[in-house]
Amino acid sequence: MAAATLQTEAEPVVRDWLMKRNCSVSPRQFVLFYASLALFSLAIAASLVLRGAWPVVPFTGIELLVVGVAFVIHARHTIDYERIRLYPNRLVIEQMSAQRLTQFEFNPRWVRVEHGASPRDPVKVVSRGQAVVVGVHLAQYRRASFARELRLALGACG
Repeated sequence: MAAATLQTEAEPVVRDWLMKRNCSVSPRQFVLFYASLALFSLAIAASLVLRGAWPVVPFTGIELLVVGVAFVIHARHTIDYERIRLYPNRLVIEQMSAQRLTQFEFNPRWVRVEHGASPRDPVKVVSRGQAVVVGVHLAQYRRASFARELRLALGACG
């Protein structure tokens, strides 16, 4: 088993595509933003409580809870990516979504790349009845050119 692994690692990569989400805010900046939002909301709620509007407190808590949950959901997807590696005898697709890694492996000679008629349509890699949507992190205007690039690279392998 170890010999097979070493042979696989030494296999040359013909092409390597890495597509990530565009995340312009670091995790630290994200936490600081939420903390400043929470402090601002709590300051407003405290000033209203001092004036006798105590029913504001539960709504402030609900607001901060809902925004916190939305931020956590967003944060789980900040490291999402797709990596497509083309080797001489195989095509490997890795997809990370919400900290869950999924891998697909195909024979590059049997793969067909499909792109829909409109730029919004996803790019699909199809082989032997199995279809995998790729390029979801690409801007819509880049999907058609990526599909062409992938087709050309696959054609060079066959």
